[in-house]
Amino acid sequence: MNKSSAINFLKLLAIAATLQACGSSQGKEEKKAEAEEAPAQEVVALKKGVLKTSIDMPGELVAYQQVDLYAKVSSFIKKLYVDIGSEVKAGQLLAVMEAPEYSSQLLGAQSRLQSQEAVYMASKATYKRLLETSKTPGTVSPNELDLAQAKQNSDLAQLESARAAYREVGDNKNYLQIRAPFDGVITARNVSAGAYVGPSGKGSELPVFTLQEQKKLRLAVSVPESYTGVLNNKNEISFTVKAFPGENFTAKVTRLAGALDQRLRSQRTEMDVTNTNKRLLPGMVAEVHIPVSGNDAFVVPSKAVLNSTQGVYLIKVADNKAYWVPVKTGRQADNQTEVFGPLTEGDHIIKAATEEIRDSSAVKTKAI
Repeated sequence: MNKSSAINFLKLLAIAATLQACGSSQGKEEKKAEAEEAPAQEVVALKKGVLKTSIDMPGELVAYQQVDLYAKVSSFIKKLYVDIGSEVKAGQLLAVMEAPEYSSQLLGAQSRLQSQEAVYMASKATYKRLLETSKTPGTVSPNELDLAQAKQNSDLAQLESARAAYREVGDNKNYLQIRAPFDGVITARNVSAGAYVGPSGKGSELPVFTLQEQKKLRLAVSVPESYTGVLNNKNEISFTVKAFPGENFTAKVTRLAGALDQRLRSQRTEMDVTNTNKRLLPGMVAEVHIPVSGNDAFVVPSKAVLNSTQGVYLIKVADNKAYWVPVKTGRQADNQTEVFGPLTEGDHIIKAATEEIRDSSAVKTKAI
């Protein structure tokens, strides 16, 4: 290598060294700038609390009491005193039927009763005379006196039987009237005057009337198994119906089935609803809002929970370093989430967690 080539080679080495030094310095400056430009993360202190939520589920309004009224005996409708929509009181006469054969049977039973009363009075008088006569020795044999007493007892039994038969026919005739068993509203009438009615399956498949109590309703809800522990007989809930949008109604939990439905795995729950003005109608579908109080747990902003492919974490900050803490989540409501894990009240966590904040990496924070 001549002198000129050696000089050129040394110049190239010097240029390369200068470029390398410049690149290294520029890289360090860029990294430093990046570190300085990294935004400070907002952190919040862990606090325990109770997250209150509510669940919405469908329910059905049903009449507090409902009964289908049938004719007890085969007869014809003579007169109807009420119609659909009629408000009735307990014991009020609703309909009268007629069956002429019952009048004949009643007369026959009355005649047999009177005849048997006469027979009994005669045997009673005979026994009484024989008893008085027997007080004179030798006038009446003991056997004759015993026969007279037996005849009196037999006639008395026949009289009681006749009285029972008479009452039976009289009771059956009373079934020719239908009366209201409780206060309510007639919601169905399936017959007219002159129609033949009788026990279900014997001339009248449909009831004569359907009576419902509507001043008080039952709100029936099937509560899923996971929520059965949040309700008791003191809970008060609210509900809405489509007929009155935007209006809330209240009801109080009154009856719990105490067992789960084998098919739906839910507990039937009934709530009493006061309906004095009768705006709500049986059969309406209600949207029931049941309040649910959570457990005493750590409540954090929902954005603080990091759902990664590796699991669910909170990013805890200690000594300006970020640490991923595995947790389990509970209920969520109003952008708040219950979390459970190896945490301590007062720990600082990043408010908006992202996977860009690596585990054990340095981080700048600012309190909020």
